Amino acid sequence: MNILVIEDDQRIAELIQRGLGEHGFYTTLAFDGLSGMKLAFQNDYNLIITDIILPKIDGLDLCKQIREIKPDIPIIMLTALGTTDDKVEGFDAGADDYLVKPFEMRELLVRIRALLKRHTKTISNSGNVLKYSELEMNLNTKIVKRKGLEINLTPKEFNLLKFMLENSERVLSRVEIAENVWDTHFDTGTNFIDVYINYLRKKVDKEFDTKLIHTKSGMGFILKVE
Repeated sequence: MNILVIEDDQRIAELIQRGLGEHGFYTTLAFDGLSGMKLAFQNDYNLIITDIILPKIDGLDLCKQIREIKPDIPIIMLTALGTTDDKVEGFDAGADDYLVKPFEMRELLVRIRALLKRHTKTISNSGNVLKYSELEMNLNTKIVKRKGLEINLTPKEFNLLKFMLENSERVLSRVEIAENVWDTHFDTGTNFIDVYINYLRKKVDKEFDTKLIHTKSGMGFILKVE
């Protein structure tokens, strides 16, 4: 497995390289965003790990540009910025996971393995189209429509809605959503999941009389016609 690590702190980059190497991963290092972007475009990697605060091109812009050329490559962001808004900004840029510094190598390894495992899964549902009521998601084209009207979603909004479509009419807890959509277990005190549910509501339900996304107090959320 080949991993690109983009981190301007050489000590941290080399620690990650050594830790991943001990577990069988081959890593390439880049110490600024521009070098990282060139390597990402020129080579095939199984996963990219990038800091957010980088010289030349910051990690958010870097992630957006990589997503345009290689939309399916798993990306983990490393940063000292750990608020809900920071995480939302990172995920909206196209990151698949978000790890706050300082972190333990074993946690990074768990995130990497979970992302690689999820990335290699092939999902099949009625020719790669998920449907519920008036809502339709094409997993090949990444197009979401409701009543024939296209809905523009960020990558994380897409994955969240996909999970809800796959589990329609079933109450999904915040922990279950975090573990399956973000491959992590967020602190119960965060409103991170609620933020993304609200994003989906504005895009999926706001312009329609029939609401599909509902909150079950004390339990979680459900995709259902009520």
